[in-house]
Amino acid sequence: MKRRPAPRTPVIRIADLESGMPSVHEALTRLDQELSAARRANSRIVKLIHGYGSSGAGGDIRVAVQRRLIEMSQSDQIRSCIFGEDWSISDEQTWKLLQAQPQLKADRDLGRKNLGITIVVL
Repeated sequence: MKRRPAPRTPVIRIADLESGMPSVHEALTRLDQELSAARRANSRIVKLIHGYGSSGAGGDIRVAVQRRLIEMSQSDQIRSCIFGEDWSISDEQTWKLLQAQPQLKADRDLGRKNLGITIVVL
């Protein structure tokens, strides 16, 4: 009898924090829930979609999420985060992650300086 290979966990988990136009509080609650779910699923990398403000100005959710992630990084709750504007091969932190996880080179946001996303390494 042949053994089936174990199901592969996707290299990057996508978490949409902005769908439904939530309040900042709701988006931060979703952030916590999504990171907990990623940990339970043994996902190591999460791409957060938080938007950057529908008018191109503002972006309260983006600012709050990034602030929370910085706090989480400083308290060792996450390993690191890479903001969308830095998600590029020219960024040292991104380059190290891409060397460790070459599959991430296929990410459609890589090199686009997308202010509406953040990559989280758990």
